[in-house]
Amino acid sequence: MQSQRINPLKAVTTLLMGAVSLVFLVPLLWMVSAAMKFEKDVLVFPIQWIPTAWNAAGNFKAVWMADIPFYLFYLNSLKLALIVTVITILFSSMAAFAFTKLQFKGRDFAFGILLSFMIIPEQATLVPRFLFIKWLGLYNTHAALVVTMMFSIYFTFLMRQFMIGIHPEFIEAAKIDGAGPFRIYWGIMLPLCKPILATVGIIKFIWTWNDYQHPLIFLLDKELFPITLGMQLFKDDYADNFAVLMMASLSAIIPLLLIFIILQKQVIKGISLGGVKG
Repeated sequence: MQSQRINPLKAVTTLLMGAVSLVFLVPLLWMVSAAMKFEKDVLVFPIQWIPTAWNAAGNFKAVWMADIPFYLFYLNSLKLALIVTVITILFSSMAAFAFTKLQFKGRDFAFGILLSFMIIPEQATLVPRFLFIKWLGLYNTHAALVVTMMFSIYFTFLMRQFMIGIHPEFIEAAKIDGAGPFRIYWGIMLPLCKPILATVGIIKFIWTWNDYQHPLIFLLDKELFPITLGMQLFKDDYADNFAVLMMASLSAIIPLLLIFIILQKQVIKGISLGGVKG
């Protein structure tokens, strides 16, 4: 049995990529380490990556059991991220299905017009959206954020590129069996699009979770704040306590890490297949 020969160039590239990855992980590792320490030990140099004295419980209580309702900000972010992500997946997938598998006059022209709107900076539409939300009577409500964030031209384009690669024989077979457009979309297209749905879902969830601009503009009451605005309140009250701030930051990214770990295979598959088929 012949031994496999190691490609020197591939080995060097792998080592370099591993070294770069470690560099990017250093801030995350420092945040985790700082969240477990007493405040006096956070800025000690050289850095004590493994704390000599642990204060994880104290920092956790300072974040979750303080006067600032961190748990409420957390629940608000979960609520908004889940609702916006689900609606975005539904709307973008339906639009992509219409632009890909349905035949109607002016379809490609309409899609081209839709794509042209991507060149408009989001900040340029803030004032019209603000006035529209005020006119609807949704200002200072979570519904305002849902309405302004529930549709995405980019994700429609991404899903359309994926759906183009789905063989039309699936659609023709369903039509022969008497299936209508909605049944084809719901029963055939969505199950075949699981990888791209997972990709869109995780990206949209992260974008919504980390969004600071929209809550800052459309919300006033602290009880409605998501975690991005809530972290600003923590920064104001614990400006000199980096240990508590790092514990709050660590708590804020846990859902993102869990979602990526759970869906990473689908995400990688969706990106790779989308690149090949698009």
